[in-house]
Amino acid sequence: MLILLSFLITLPVNLLLFGDIPDRWAFIRSALICFTVGLACFMVTGRKRHGLKQREMFLLTVSAWIVIPIFSSFPLLLSDLNLSVTDAFFESISGVTTTGSTVLTGLDNLPDDILLWRSIMQWMGGIGIIGMAVAVLPFLRIGGMRLFATESSEWTEKAVPRTNRLARGLVFSYLAITAGCILVYWVLGMDLFNAINHALTTVSTGGYSTSDSSMGQFDGSAILLASSFFMMLGGIPFFLFVRLLNGQYMPLLRDKQVHFFLQFLFGVALVIAVYRMLVDQAPAVDAFVHALFNVTSVVTTTGYASEDYTLWGPLVIVLFFFLTFVGGCSGSTSGGMKIFRFQLSMLLLREQVIRLLHPNAVMARHYNGRIISDEIVASSVAFSFIFLATLAVSAAILAALGLDLVTSLTGAATALANVGPGLGGSIGPAGNFQALPDAAKWVLMVVMLLGRLELLSVFVLFSRHFWRG
Repeated sequence: MLILLSFLITLPVNLLLFGDIPDRWAFIRSALICFTVGLACFMVTGRKRHGLKQREMFLLTVSAWIVIPIFSSFPLLLSDLNLSVTDAFFESISGVTTTGSTVLTGLDNLPDDILLWRSIMQWMGGIGIIGMAVAVLPFLRIGGMRLFATESSEWTEKAVPRTNRLARGLVFSYLAITAGCILVYWVLGMDLFNAINHALTTVSTGGYSTSDSSMGQFDGSAILLASSFFMMLGGIPFFLFVRLLNGQYMPLLRDKQVHFFLQFLFGVALVIAVYRMLVDQAPAVDAFVHALFNVTSVVTTTGYASEDYTLWGPLVIVLFFFLTFVGGCSGSTSGGMKIFRFQLSMLLLREQVIRLLHPNAVMARHYNGRIISDEIVASSVAFSFIFLATLAVSAAILAALGLDLVTSLTGAATALANVGPGLGGSIGPAGNFQALPDAAKWVLMVVMLLGRLELLSVFVLFSRHFWRG
């Protein structure tokens, strides 16, 4: 991983060969450090082939998402930005986890190499998230993800070719959607540099932009609609795209999670658009386009903003706060609680209502044509509980550090769900996280990692049973 990362660190220097690279040596030194450490680790252990057991998979998954952001922060730390260790690591961990919260100001005047590296970090994190969600978490039985253990790989018959073909299919799908997004942005009027940066952070649902105005820097509705479309693609399970590549169209068309995801986005956007039309007399098309874009951005945990939606009225502020928790589909680049967990909760609620009327009824839970086991339900309920408990504890810690109620609560929520902007004047869509005390930033960094790793995969490392045997 570190050796691969060292080559990615050189990309800003290579891609901007004839452009503005004031921090060229910062990237070169960072790449050399990363490559040297990675090579040293490989020379010590790489000659020994060793199959990973479940316990080691937990440890590898968690440690990778700590080590990679540390080395990814080196170009920022060694650059001419004069960032502190806290700010450099915050920007890096927010990028790799595709959270999108930033401590940098004056993005319009930052060097191109730094802007491009921020985008690359998010794009790199996006493919890592897909791999973790499809290949790791389902088999570690994390948070109900076992539901997708077979669904993510049941598109070919032989086990070994299946793993390799699935990996190639995921990478190809990710690259193809990114390339398509770059082309569309460029055709719609972005210059090539902006098109590349925003495509990398759109498909990864990361949200880093090249301007303090985020996507509000671009005129017209076409770019916002295109961005909404590609954010939706980033929020859809990528194993469905792999099946699409293999000629299997129906799984994508029939997937209940995708149906609910799209219906939810358009439904909430329509409510907000109508509200703005009635209260603010906003033009119908303009109100719907901005509502759809910002709703999609928050639900997919991208974090772009076309306007400061906290100025749209109290109803919208409340809606966006709760939208922070939703998230996209399982197996996508999105964070949050994930759509399928809300669907499971609705199935359980329906079951409980029926049992009140018919106590002896025998019912089988089905989701996407599969029977849902009690193990999956219990795991999903445990995840929901630990999610809310972590939110409460982290918000309380932030409040103890002197942050106000809105900043503490929405800051904890946006970090845990990997959304990006919170609410309020400080960390809202028109602000950033620079003004927060360093202690609060470290708390948020920990929460970002917890949210990205689906919580339970981290907490299990603190169990005595994990280290026994």
